[in-house]
Amino acid sequence: MKIFKVDKQDWVAGVEKLFTAYRLVGPVNEGQFHNFKKLNKGELPDFNFLNTRLSAKSLVHSQTEAMFEYSLDENKENHHIMVDVKKDYSSQAVIGIRPCDAKAFLLVKRNFDTSQYRDPYWIRAYESLTLVGLACHNPCSSCFCTTSGCGPFHEEGLDVLLVDTDDYYLAKILTDKGKNFLIASGWDTETDADGGDQKIEIMKKAAEEKITVLINTDKLKAKETIALYDAEFWEEVAFSCINCGTCTYVCPTCWCFDIQDETRGKSGIRMRNWDSCMFPLFTLHGSGHNPRGKKVQRVRQRFMHKLKYYVEKYDNGIQCVGCGRCVNLCPVNIDIRRVCELMNAYDPQLECPA
Repeated sequence: MKIFKVDKQDWVAGVEKLFTAYRLVGPVNEGQFHNFKKLNKGELPDFNFLNTRLSAKSLVHSQTEAMFEYSLDENKENHHIMVDVKKDYSSQAVIGIRPCDAKAFLLVKRNFDTSQYRDPYWIRAYESLTLVGLACHNPCSSCFCTTSGCGPFHEEGLDVLLVDTDDYYLAKILTDKGKNFLIASGWDTETDADGGDQKIEIMKKAAEEKITVLINTDKLKAKETIALYDAEFWEEVAFSCINCGTCTYVCPTCWCFDIQDETRGKSGIRMRNWDSCMFPLFTLHGSGHNPRGKKVQRVRQRFMHKLKYYVEKYDNGIQCVGCGRCVNLCPVNIDIRRVCELMNAYDPQLECPA
């Protein structure tokens, strides 16, 4: 994989050229935090951030998305029709995505792109992306990516990895998409950066050493599902939860959605909106029965899904990349790292009898 140098004095000109080939998205300062936004011509991604408030998942899985329009009006020429809402699936480059957010797309892809079911909206949006990662030199205190299958310099899911060396960027080409992106920028892609691999490895090690909070996941798959489900610690974990849904909305690997029809007269539009397993209405049946009517049941579902059901189904790590957003933003300080440790260490034989 080729590594070359991008002088910062050439950065602006290169980004300007990219507007001719891509819709550009990048982190933008919104006051107290950064979020991913569409960049307008002349606007640069702002790399002065630790992590964005929301992940990049909305670029593929929108918070609200029109699926199709329909009409039952027999008085119109095109009655009884359903028409897809036009969407822009032209090439889109995300400049400055953190490695954890890029890896998150791959975890979610296992749900939306399978041999049995393929979500056309999600897949087409994801395939339109070129992900240009920004290595993380100073992980947040809440980050635990190195023990959740990711890392501050992780390359999986990225097309290009940018590494800031203060004076210039090292750009590591990881895929053909990444190569095409860099060619479109006009930056020099012919000259290898001398010692680039060694420089990146040194900075990678330094960044990983700053992550002091670790989690253990090695015993999760072997745990008996029913025993974990009935564990006594769930009441204590859920006690302070207010079911606000913040943890699911900021999480890059949460994929739950609701589908609603917005109808006026004989015409309407079908929408897909983010939903949350934390909400009381999420599992409410038409009969009025709710299998997760209690708060503790909803909290347990969130953690069991991410740390147990996903592990069993895909046999490839937990449904978490360790970005730490839910840790930072939970208003009642519920910490997924602690819950993971409780689950991983759980032994029903050691629980006190009721």
